[in-house]
Amino acid sequence: MPDFDYFTAFQRNLGFLDRDEQERVKASRIAIAGLGGTGGAQAHALARLGIGAFNLADLDTFELANFNRQLGAAMPTIGRPKVDVMAEVVRDINPEADVRTFADGINDANIADFLEGVDVVVDSLDFYCFKERFLLYRSARSRGIWVLTAPPLGFGYTFLAFDPNGMTFEQYFDFNEDMPLRELAASLIVGIAPKPLFFKYLHQGGLDVKERRLPSVGAAPFIIAGVMSTEVANLIVNKQPVLAVPTIQQFDALLRTYRKHRYPTGMRSPIQKIKKRLLLRKMPDGP
Repeated sequence: MPDFDYFTAFQRNLGFLDRDEQERVKASRIAIAGLGGTGGAQAHALARLGIGAFNLADLDTFELANFNRQLGAAMPTIGRPKVDVMAEVVRDINPEADVRTFADGINDANIADFLEGVDVVVDSLDFYCFKERFLLYRSARSRGIWVLTAPPLGFGYTFLAFDPNGMTFEQYFDFNEDMPLRELAASLIVGIAPKPLFFKYLHQGGLDVKERRLPSVGAAPFIIAGVMSTEVANLIVNKQPVLAVPTIQQFDALLRTYRKHRYPTGMRSPIQKIKKRLLLRKMPDGP
């Protein structure tokens, strides 16, 4: 087996990144919360970028139902912890990478360690992980760390960047932790899809609040992975101004549609509140 050399492995980045920028990428630590469809693909893409250190958190194991969309899901990995499999994926690409794993996911007891030394946080938590999201965004903000998220929506995504000095997670989504789960779900959907592009082809039966299940296709996580690695690189090397919330970007590959829009008051505007009420009427009953 040949010896590993970092700048041989990632030399093709040079030209779009210069040597100093690649050094900064190598010196960066990225925390990824959630290693399912989007998180696994993002960890892979960021490893290919040459990120030198990762904090990876997920409490789940791979199963057959993950095969349509999750990079780490394969017959040999069924039943294995996602953090272990994705740590191996990262180290197979970059044996020098410092990978810290959090097999209990993120919680009050480990959030400080999860964010220790981190440059950028990537939120790839499952849709219904509201408790964990409130904890993650508040803790990252208190430490001055950006949080990036790009939830999959059908054959596309929405990209949201939370500046630690800008609009908060709660302000943008018009959230509070006392909301019932069904209302939290509706608030999150409206916030990540203020223009519900994917509703044009979504079969309503695929949304099950009670069972906490949403439809997802494999194309989206891999589109998102490229976008997320680009946005992380941009934060590290400062090539372009970051488009932070309340500006969001939406893309749907099936509909061939891209839009960028600014919501000065987030989802607190009267129009967005109306959309939320209409969505709640359409959503199946749940907790």
